[in-house]
Amino acid sequence: MSEWEFGPPDIEDFFRYANITAFSVSDDEESIALATNLGGTFDVWGIKTGIHYPYQLSHVGQMVHDVHYDPAGRYILFSADHDGDENTQMYLLPPQGGTAKILREAPSHKQLILHVSEDGNRLYYASDRENPSFFNNYRLDLETGQEELLVKGEGGPTYIAQVSPDERVLVVLKLFANTFIAGFVVQEGVWHAIVPSPQTPHVVYGAEFIDETHLYVTTNYDAEFSYLAEYDIATQQFKPVAHIEGQDLADLKWDKERKRLYVLAHAGVEDRFYVMDLTVSNPTLQPIDLPVSLVTSWTVARSGTVYVLGQSEIMPNNLFRYTPDTLWTPITDNRSMGIDPRTAVHAEVVHYPSFDGTIIEALWFSPPAARRNGYTIIWPHGGPQYAERRQFRSIVQYFVHEGYQFFAPNFRGSTGYGKTFTTLVEGDWGEGPRKDMVSGIEWLFRMNMAQKDKLFLMGGSYGGYMSLLLHGRHPEYFKAVVDIFGPSNLFTFHDSVPESWKPVMDKFLGNPVTQAEKFREDSPITYLDAMTRPMLVIQGANDPRVVKQESDQLVEALRARGRDVEYMVLEDEGHGFSKKANEIAVYRKIAEFFRQHQ
Repeated sequence: MSEWEFGPPDIEDFFRYANITAFSVSDDEESIALATNLGGTFDVWGIKTGIHYPYQLSHVGQMVHDVHYDPAGRYILFSADHDGDENTQMYLLPPQGGTAKILREAPSHKQLILHVSEDGNRLYYASDRENPSFFNNYRLDLETGQEELLVKGEGGPTYIAQVSPDERVLVVLKLFANTFIAGFVVQEGVWHAIVPSPQTPHVVYGAEFIDETHLYVTTNYDAEFSYLAEYDIATQQFKPVAHIEGQDLADLKWDKERKRLYVLAHAGVEDRFYVMDLTVSNPTLQPIDLPVSLVTSWTVARSGTVYVLGQSEIMPNNLFRYTPDTLWTPITDNRSMGIDPRTAVHAEVVHYPSFDGTIIEALWFSPPAARRNGYTIIWPHGGPQYAERRQFRSIVQYFVHEGYQFFAPNFRGSTGYGKTFTTLVEGDWGEGPRKDMVSGIEWLFRMNMAQKDKLFLMGGSYGGYMSLLLHGRHPEYFKAVVDIFGPSNLFTFHDSVPESWKPVMDKFLGNPVTQAEKFREDSPITYLDAMTRPMLVIQGANDPRVVKQESDQLVEALRARGRDVEYMVLEDEGHGFSKKANEIAVYRKIAEFFRQHQ
């Protein structure tokens, strides 16, 4: 081999990229603040729009959840948790960076940034410190320190979603389930439902004030897919405005000066973007091509410039700027050094019939024939009311590069396929979705896309739960199984979730008293005797969603039966990876585990 020729990339090469999770643009658009792990742990970093060289602004070394520039340029506001515990605290930074000042410190409680006033003087936020199940919503005057309780959560977790320009009218969302989020307009203490029959299960996704008396919202009220609607605050009239067949119109933002309404839509495994010009008669949604497959975050600046943070299967989150004249201009060039865009594998969208005839959509990654090693990884996604989409997963690109095929079905309960399909998992975590997964595996065999004796199984969160359940009920399919943060016992999981989850758990999962037999049947721990394949279990010690005991009890019981189980506990992580070194260590371990059991 010549001196200038190199070997194949190592797994670490695929993970050596910066994950940008949120951003904020200064009012003059000269600076952008990024929430990123560019330094190995998460912090706030900045870039100048004309220079684009990043510089560090904070040094908390923890997962940053969101970031906001003061419109007047006096501070940067952000929130961060501690070692993955998700108890976010709020911080102020000097705009040039430095030591963060904590606001309203509440250890072991969540503080969620909701809105910053147009002059930057008032902060709206939610906290569970006085209302663990439902949250209270506050307005904090950053000049005087005076704080006011605006909304007391009742009946379900409650959040201010939008504030009118004069701050006299609020849009408040109440969460009764992932598929039932009701929206209300609150003015002078009086609540009015946005939709005509608020007791009918529906979701209000987004809201934007056009002026003091008119509101645009996206909702799936009385429809399978969400659409754009107008709400007249004075008359309390709700009127559908526009819909796009088979797409969920989700988030929306208003360009006040130019009277343009921008709308982000979810179209199956990809996103779509639209603009509606309200200065013309009979305005309609006009498509704008996106430079990414999925949008993580976006905003519209005062100038009308649109900023989008997004990704694709082969590209991690990057930031782009849009104007009607220049279209999309990249701001960041964030990339994984292990991925060559010329040879990286994009997902193929495939469809198969499930056990009851339901058509299931899935993503299928397959390397060129010459590179295939004969093995296929089955990936049930998390959520479960979520979907596997054209998102960036460096571990997928690594495994495909190594010759593995990768199969990710959007089983019943997944989002993006209509309201009815998404609700099918509620109260049925272990029957319909499991059979969808088995039907997908059998379809791969029938289509000669996978070999019966060469399947691996891996999933995280609900995907970890499904991996455990498939292992316990269908061990004959798999050579080895990886569980990442997955619940093992639905009885203990139901009772150990965060307090704010508990009001919705009976709808989301079911009731362990009245549905005890269903809980037993759908709990992976019921099937320990059949879990005979080698296993690797990954768990964050600080996980607030799937607590460590969920993995502890599983591993202990399997080891008592003499099973081959490796257990990796991350002492400084929660339900995910906030530290690059941990992420690399976990996936290196998984890669070694699969190689060992080929």
